[in-house]
Parts: sequence; structure tokens; C-alpha cells
Amino acid sequence: MREDTDNYRQLFLNDTPMIDLRAPIEFAQGAFPNTISLPLMTDDERAKVGTCYKQKGQQAAIKLGHELVCGEIKAARMERWLSFCRNNPEGYIYCFRGGLRSHTTQQWLKEAGVNYPLILGGYKALRHTLLEVLSDVSKQLPFYIVGGKTGSAKTLMVNTLANAVDLEGAAHHRGSSFGSFVNPQSTQINFENTTAIQILKNQHAGCSQLVFEDEGRNIGSVDLPKPLYQKMLTSPVAVIEDPFEIRLQRLLQEYVINMVDDYTRVHGEEQGHILCEEYLLSGLDKIRKRLGNERWQVLRQTMQNAIKQHQAGAGFDAHLNWLTPLLEWYYDPMYEYQLSLKADRIVYRGNWQECHDYLLHQSSK
Repeated sequence: MREDTDNYRQLFLNDTPMIDLRAPIEFAQGAFPNTISLPLMTDDERAKVGTCYKQKGQQAAIKLGHELVCGEIKAARMERWLSFCRNNPEGYIYCFRGGLRSHTTQQWLKEAGVNYPLILGGYKALRHTLLEVLSDVSKQLPFYIVGGKTGSAKTLMVNTLANAVDLEGAAHHRGSSFGSFVNPQSTQINFENTTAIQILKNQHAGCSQLVFEDEGRNIGSVDLPKPLYQKMLTSPVAVIEDPFEIRLQRLLQEYVINMVDDYTRVHGEEQGHILCEEYLLSGLDKIRKRLGNERWQVLRQTMQNAIKQHQAGAGFDAHLNWLTPLLEWYYDPMYEYQLSLKADRIVYRGNWQECHDYLLHQSSK
């Protein structure tokens, strides 16, 4: 039998499968990759036990918990736990602090003939470990930042470098007004956890430096951890300088073609087209003030015309009629200004492949 463990970093490095016994509402606020929510109690049951604890004390709360989770309810939950244990013999269980919920479940599993280890300190200890990684990384390794105007495929570059951390992937958002995906964005906690695990794995692999995409203080609704962001603000920048037409075609593919495909795949043709239209118009509306009302009205009408054409089966080229001025009027001037503020940190400029080779060479030093 494996022992209960407090080797938290190794659990993340090994992508160890884990059962999260916390209530669904706790899991929804934040959890870890490779975990599954198989709660001991529902949200309602947990609330009742918590109220009982406050009013009558621990023993009464424990008694109520056993009354709520018994008979067929207990049997159904046991079967799900046992199935996970059979399929993941190397896994662990945890609750919030590694206390009553995980010990109770561990004992029930033992009575069913399965000795399954728990994580000492539970979710709280695992989370603390990842927050330590985020806090300490700025002191341990130098950073390089990948910059470039919108459509420069910065995220693609990050995903082709072994020593890079994909912040937008962790956030599940592209970091622009058109940055959302069909599925909801990561919670703040999940974003931090995923980012920390990427950093931890790069450190364990012996990376001498880390590469990040140039980001603002937040990506969609999540905020970059303060130590990480502050280090990024002082790190050297490699700037991708790809031609306008190449960047324009990338945006057409990313903002329009891919999103139409994703929405219709998830929601079906009719509803998918409606939701994708809402996504495009909403993205433009978010920057109305910065565009100015006159330009916003022109782009919105042009976008609506393009949407009608692609929904009628005429293809996607009409979207270039609003994407082109969007780059010329908004994105390019904005990034040129932001880049001017980083002028003293720019260490390299080149096309996508040249920047990729430069960063690859730096990582081999």
C-alpha cells in the first residue's frame, strides 16, 4: 500500500490523478488539472452540516453527515470512488484540509477492501505549494517576452518552445476584445494553478530561462499573479515583425473561421451562427469608446454585412473589410504605442521564424 503523502510538487510533476471530495461549489471555484469532482457531500448537504456544526458542535455535525450520506446515496458515491480507484491505482484523495471528509472516505474505501491514500493537508496544502511557485519564480529564472502586433502568432510561438509558459492557454482566453472561446474562461484560481504547474514542470526539466507572451495586467477576467507580472515588465523582449497581410489572414482564421466552426460544432448550425454573431458584435462593442462612435458604427455595419454573407454561404472574405481597418485604426497604433514604452528592453526583431530561432538559441545557452 502506498502511504498518505505530503510530496505535493511530485504529485503535480507526475500528473497524478486525484479525487476532489470537496463540495461542487468548492470545486467550481478552483481545482487542479488531473482531478475529478466526486464529492462526499452535495452543496446542500455541506451547508446543512456546516450550520449544524455552528449551532450544535462537531459531534452533532458528524452524526448529521452520516445520516445524510447513507443507504443508496452512500452506495452510489462509493461505487464512483471505487471505480476511480480501480482505474487509477496510483491516485490519491483529498478534501479541503485533509481532515474529516478525506479520512471518512478513506475509511469507507478500506471497509470495501480498497486501501487508498490521501493527501495530507488536502487542497489547502496543494494550493499553497502552487502559490509558492508563482511567488518564487521571479527570483529564480530570467524571463524572455515574445512581443508583436496583433496577428503575429505569439501564442503559437509560445507553444512551440519547450521552455515557454502559455498564459493565454491557462486563462482560456486570447487576451483581446475578441479573446473569448465557446467554453467559459478559467477561474482565477484555475488560471493560477495551471500556470504554476507549467512553471514547475519547466523548472524540473532544467530550463535556464522562461518565455512568456507579452501580456497586460489581465487576460480577460483573470489577473496575472503580481510577482510574475512585475518580472515580465522588466524582462527582455523579442518582437515578431510579420507583414500586415499575413497577420490579417491569421485574424480572419482565428477570430472568424475557427469561431464559426467551434460555435456550430458545440451548438449546432442555427444556434451556433446566432451565438457566433453575438460574440463578434460583442467583441467590437467592447472597444467602442476607444474606436470612437463614428468608426465603431462603420465597422459594426461592415461586420454585420460580412456575417450575413458567410451565413448565406458566400465564404468569409467579406470579414476582411472590417478586420483590415480594425488593425489599421485600433490594434496596430495601440501596440506601436505600447512597444515604444518597451523600447529599451527590445533585444531582437525579426519575422516569426527568426524570432523563434533566436529564442531557441537563447534557451540553449
